[in-house]
Amino acid sequence: MEAAPRDRAVERLLRGLYSAALYLLVPVTVYHLIWRGFRQAEYLARWGERYAAYRTPALHDGCIWVHAVSVGEVNAAAPLVNALLELRPDLRLLVTTITPIGSAHVRALWGDSVEHVYLPYDLSGAVRRFLDHFRPRLALVLETELWPNLLFCCRDHGIPAYLVNARLSERSLRGYRALRPLVGRALRTLARVAAQSEADGARFVRLGALPGAVSVLGNLKFDGRVDDAARRTAAAFAEHSGRRPAWIAASTHPEEEAAVVSIHRRLRERWPDLVLLWAPRHPERFRPVAQACIEAGWRVATRRLTRWPDADDDVFVVDTLGELVHFYACADVAFVGGSLQAVGGHNLLEPAALGVAVVTGPHLHNFADIARRMEEAGALRIGRDAEAVGGALDALLDDAGARDAMVAAGLQLVQEGRGALARTLAMVTPELPPA
Repeated sequence: MEAAPRDRAVERLLRGLYSAALYLLVPVTVYHLIWRGFRQAEYLARWGERYAAYRTPALHDGCIWVHAVSVGEVNAAAPLVNALLELRPDLRLLVTTITPIGSAHVRALWGDSVEHVYLPYDLSGAVRRFLDHFRPRLALVLETELWPNLLFCCRDHGIPAYLVNARLSERSLRGYRALRPLVGRALRTLARVAAQSEADGARFVRLGALPGAVSVLGNLKFDGRVDDAARRTAAAFAEHSGRRPAWIAASTHPEEEAAVVSIHRRLRERWPDLVLLWAPRHPERFRPVAQACIEAGWRVATRRLTRWPDADDDVFVVDTLGELVHFYACADVAFVGGSLQAVGGHNLLEPAALGVAVVTGPHLHNFADIARRMEEAGALRIGRDAEAVGGALDALLDDAGARDAMVAAGLQLVQEGRGALARTLAMVTPELPPA
């Protein structure tokens, strides 16, 4: 058997085994939606989209499709989506997510100016129905969304697919070990892998991407906009809260919540008028976080109920979606969560771009390159544990000069890192249909 037919036969076998396993797991996906629905009611809605069953007729004029799994990827995609909307307002733009919080964030950012549905599960039939329904002319998949059937079906439908702002940690690379023969073949269907860094690009090659199809274009997160809404939010917050010192605990996860309470208690021993802004990562944690603060003996305000804290409030819970970036601007120093437990961290550039000193925990494998660059520039302090994080926050609240130096370093790093957007647009613009 010649090499090419043999390779196609291996691909069909691997895809068949993978697809069969996924179809056997369909009852598990239903159970997962129900289980998540008990924690977040939005998971009980729009099930048809999860399996590419749509009530509206199929569309036939095509679209540009951007896939961003959840909030972090939506934020990363935002500069690209905004640029495409400005560059080609004549084209339909479809943005897909997987999580309800990602879905809500898409609507908060763009409203009806883009179409939005959930990406279906990676069942071959569902993926084909999705592509037949929306008929994308171009697929732009964010970061690490390596779904084999999705990529193979894009190739089979003649849709050029790009992995943009692509990142792959050593941990994720190890996680693909069992599926590497299949995922490697799926990677080779891509028109281009636009990696964030040289290290990311090298890991994609190790996973199976063709070296000639991998480019290092930088990180789109550096190209995020700092709009006037953040400054207006900061001014209103200061006016209502009495212009007190403030710190923010952003994108925290459940296992970090006790640490945040402990840190705030410790900080208030030195700074009795200090206010904590707390923005949990997931909506189902809004109420438990507020309750934990009440039980700690603090007066609590929330964005949804009171809009702003007053001069007597000790904690302000940001229990809305899409506003975190604005509330970063209200703080003197920021702790970015997902880093005191093994989540891998969250976007460290957002507070830096807004002129805020940044502190994080040690678990940063999803943002290793950015964390390294920020720490080397003097724009980030990394605590080895919750006690060290609290100590770093304490030291920075006590030293305005150190905060100012970190802010200056962070702003310079963000400015120097810009350019990924222009390079990404130059890569994909030739694939756009004529105006």
